[in-house]
Amino acid sequence: MDRWLRTALDYIPSWLDFQVREAQQPGCLLAIVHDGKVVLEHATGVANLDTGEKLTPRHRFRIASHTKAFTAAGILKLREQKRLGLDDPAGKYVTGLHPRVAEARLAQLLSHSAGLTRDGEDAGWFVGRKPYPATRELMEILSAPPVIEPGTRLKYSNPGFALLGLVIENVTGQSYRRWIEREIVAAAGLRETQADGPPKRGTPFARGHTAMVPLGRRLVLKGAEPLRAIAPAGGIVSTAADTALFYNQLAPGARHSVLSRASRRDMVHRHWRNQSQLETFYGYGMMSGSIGSWNWFGHGGGLFGYVSRTLTLPDAGATISIFSNCSDGWCGAWAEGAVNAMRTLAAYGAPRRRVQGWAGRWWSEWGPFDLVPAGNKVLVATPGFINPFLDHGAFEPSGRDTGKITVSTGYGSFGQTVRRVRNKRGKVVEVQFAGGRAWSEAKAAASLERLFGSGGKLRRRR
Repeated sequence: MDRWLRTALDYIPSWLDFQVREAQQPGCLLAIVHDGKVVLEHATGVANLDTGEKLTPRHRFRIASHTKAFTAAGILKLREQKRLGLDDPAGKYVTGLHPRVAEARLAQLLSHSAGLTRDGEDAGWFVGRKPYPATRELMEILSAPPVIEPGTRLKYSNPGFALLGLVIENVTGQSYRRWIEREIVAAAGLRETQADGPPKRGTPFARGHTAMVPLGRRLVLKGAEPLRAIAPAGGIVSTAADTALFYNQLAPGARHSVLSRASRRDMVHRHWRNQSQLETFYGYGMMSGSIGSWNWFGHGGGLFGYVSRTLTLPDAGATISIFSNCSDGWCGAWAEGAVNAMRTLAAYGAPRRRVQGWAGRWWSEWGPFDLVPAGNKVLVATPGFINPFLDHGAFEPSGRDTGKITVSTGYGSFGQTVRRVRNKRGKVVEVQFAGGRAWSEAKAAASLERLFGSGGKLRRRR
């Protein structure tokens, strides 16, 4: 493991804890896998607001559309076994489809370019208004023609991936769930993953929660119901660690995988560009894009009460999975924030000995800032930012408790002094950063109360 990565693993959980606290979200899971090994698992918050059950890394989440990578891997594995071809029409394996849907090639279904409906005419199952569809109801959706001309653009379709599940069943002669759990989940070494809900009896399960708005409070959801025929598009229940392990194995350069290198290249290839202001793409069951100079592939997931995001960084050999158990979870932004933190720390390198003792979080009346040693500098991060190192400052220590600011925007305090203050026992109790002062959270809170609370002098002024 690169030494800078250890610095990132030390910092990212602390930053994420603050983000969850500031966003007032129930809970969050984080896992990072590097070169096929879990190097970090972290849980913060609760699994159920009603009971106060503490969230742990062993709690399972609904990971929604992350499932599409599992289904795509299943199709590509069957291709490797020469049991199907990606240019085969869906109608070769599934009867009862609309004639034009039957003509859709498996490659088009995998890349969301078959022109099919996104969710049918009434997708009330996604918000709990009705049960998820059985095969008969799915076939009713697939009996309608494509919405647009196939092969013309990216058009996301959950029924399209559900159709791929039917292909797997008809090729293998087994249920989607049984085959995918044996040939993909178990083969990948995943022990905390199942193809659909409900979780097995006694399994720790994080309950989903509604968004804070419009009720002004969160309601706890059941979240465990099976997705039935839609399961190949979004049914999987898993932990952040298992999910990150699986996606890490899909990198073309991974040492161990359920798929050949050629199949993995096909999965992560940028087949279609997304029609978005953000430069992102879709492959076979896989999203991709870039953050700065770092390329990524992965997927997002959203099922009512749950939001999740996974990013694999092939050049760093790392995968990040972040899960939230609420409908307004910030996982997409947090995953990118974690990558930006990693990019910054990789650029500076591992901290040298003379800066290592400066790490810590300090609070002023404005809020917290973090001191993060990296290279020969101490970086100043803002945990309240989605990218905590955006326009960060940095200083170089000049003594045990002094330093000079050497990195800053034009609006910062470039060239000024940083100083630590110790008490009689030698413990650092204050940081003076240019013209500002910072302390522990408790002391900063006390200062705010003294200045602006009910007894504060500023409150009494007219």
